[in-house]
Amino acid sequence: MAVPWEKHFRLALQEKLSTKIQGQNVDHVPPPLLRLLEKRQELVDADQGLRAQKEVFQTMKASLKQRWEQLEQKEQELKGSFEKFLQDAEARRSRALRRAAEERRRAGRREAEALRLRAQLEELQRERARLQRRLWRLEPCARLLGQVLGQLPEFQEVPELVARFDGLADTQAALRLTERQRLAELEEARARLQRLRQARQDELLRQGQRRAQLLEQLEAARERTLHWESKCIQIQNTAAEKALLLGRTRMAALNLFQLVCQHQRRPPALDIEDTKGQLEQVKLFILDLSAMLASLHQAKPSVPAS
Repeated sequence: MAVPWEKHFRLALQEKLSTKIQGQNVDHVPPPLLRLLEKRQELVDADQGLRAQKEVFQTMKASLKQRWEQLEQKEQELKGSFEKFLQDAEARRSRALRRAAEERRRAGRREAEALRLRAQLEELQRERARLQRRLWRLEPCARLLGQVLGQLPEFQEVPELVARFDGLADTQAALRLTERQRLAELEEARARLQRLRQARQDELLRQGQRRAQLLEQLEAARERTLHWESKCIQIQNTAAEKALLLGRTRMAALNLFQLVCQHQRRPPALDIEDTKGQLEQVKLFILDLSAMLASLHQAKPSVPAS
């Protein structure tokens, strides 16, 4: 335990006093000083005991720290071994699961292949039965073809006769198809011609309506032109009247300004075109005259009533 500086100096002083007093007679030492020395000795003993306990504590602390580091190192080693064990177990489990999944997929593929082959076999059996029924139905036709082949010496076998018949049937089908195509093209041409005629009639009707609208717009434009021409003439006349009135107003303002300057006996200081300034000077002059007249009326004595 650390001792403050003040206590340290006090203890050092007491040690010096104790050493000095030990050389003297104990009987001549005052009791308060003896008690102080006893307390000081107790403090020294306690401080030495605390220092010893501190050294023991530091030793135990270092030992515990070393033991704790060893335990942490062992824990890390055990943790690494356990994690490796878990990783190995997880790897074995994953491989087992993959093998099981692969086996299930193989079994599923084999089952699907078996179902496909079974369905194909059933389809082939149905096809065989259908062909057998067709053979039974075509047996009279085969006998008839044999009889016809006997009456037509230019054909040696039945396939030649069938091929000739198929060629004629294909030619007939092609001719019918061509005829239908030509009829369809003819109907389409007729419909297109009808549409063109209808479109021409509609276009003529639209052009007539457009012509009527344009004539109406032309007439309205002429009326608007006459209206705005008269309006323009009226505006020009009004502008001329306003310009004449403005000129008269400016002349009147100039005359008033000149009269004010003559009354004030000073030359005009403003430009002839500065009508606003001239009117401002006239306004100030009138205000001065009004104030002067008001002061004269106030100064004039009142006439007593007779």
